[in-house]
Amino acid sequence: MSTDDADFVPPFCPNPRCQHHVAPRDWRWHAHGTYQRRASPRCIRRFRCAHCGRTFSTQTFSVTYWLRHPELPIAVFHRTLACSAFRQMSRESGVSHTTMMRLAARLGRHCLLYSEAHRPVGPIREPLVIDGFESFEFSQYHPIHLNLAVGARSHFLYAFTATELRRKGRMTDAQRSRREQLEARFGRPDPKSLELDVAELMRLAARQAQTLVVRSDEHPAYPRAFRRVPTLAIEHECTNSREPRTAANPLFPVNLADLLIRHGSANHKRETIAFSKRRQGAIERLAMLVVWRNHVKRFSETTGGPTPAMVLGLASRPRSLGEVLERRLFTSRIGSPEVLMRYYRRLVPTRRIPNGSTHALKYAF
Repeated sequence: MSTDDADFVPPFCPNPRCQHHVAPRDWRWHAHGTYQRRASPRCIRRFRCAHCGRTFSTQTFSVTYWLRHPELPIAVFHRTLACSAFRQMSRESGVSHTTMMRLAARLGRHCLLYSEAHRPVGPIREPLVIDGFESFEFSQYHPIHLNLAVGARSHFLYAFTATELRRKGRMTDAQRSRREQLEARFGRPDPKSLELDVAELMRLAARQAQTLVVRSDEHPAYPRAFRRVPTLAIEHECTNSREPRTAANPLFPVNLADLLIRHGSANHKRETIAFSKRRQGAIERLAMLVVWRNHVKRFSETTGGPTPAMVLGLASRPRSLGEVLERRLFTSRIGSPEVLMRYYRRLVPTRRIPNGSTHALKYAF
């Protein structure tokens, strides 16, 4: 992942206000010395843009910029996908669990941009299968849906959104009373939130007007959500959610995605103490799993096969995590929809944590 080598050539000016940030043609830069740091490699080269005067270094283009432990990102990525909790990771690495939380948030932001930079262009050429993966934030009184849109043939995860829900289902009188107390204090989720977020999911998955086959269960919010996306002519195919979840089920691609999320994420295990305290954290960990599923993991652990990205012609081979984390990505060079920028800025609220941290660092954005 290190960008510090003798042959490294800065690809563009990292200053978003410089004319050569997005279009680096005829861009000129000058060597500007070096500096020493404690982590390896210790000697870091510096440069200066000949146009705007901004100074930068090889680390400016590395995913490990401003990291005290640059050896951790790949290990944390692997451990996050291996169902480890943050305190387990911190004991293994000898650092604070808050360090692990911040690093996972950084990796999640990187994966949001990576997915956006490596998504298919043009119309979707396969049916989409959608579903809501149910989990919770802070406590079981605050359930959430992670809405997924998966390719029926490629199993490519095109998009996801996160929805705040009201606790439902069978409850004791004490639990119902507790829910009323919490709603009186913190407010009640919008009853149309699922409908709105599924509509956003469709806009994120299909970026242009087209006819699209969408398969789902019989959730009543889905038809209402589709009517909110006039750019898509949606042919809706429903399957009862009680049908056996085998490979013959039309919803199998999204059921498999749900299974992988549950299997590989400590925050979504049944009866876990590693649950996400903020919806924002669940989004960032899901972004990491999406990149791994689309670009790293082959179809079968036993027999191999292509990755979903290979099926769509986006890659000729699986990517390694080292390649995924090879270069830092800049939001100013990747045009992201508004909802993804809210996820990137960490602006997703959690009712029980009103002052959750956001991402607004000037030079780390």
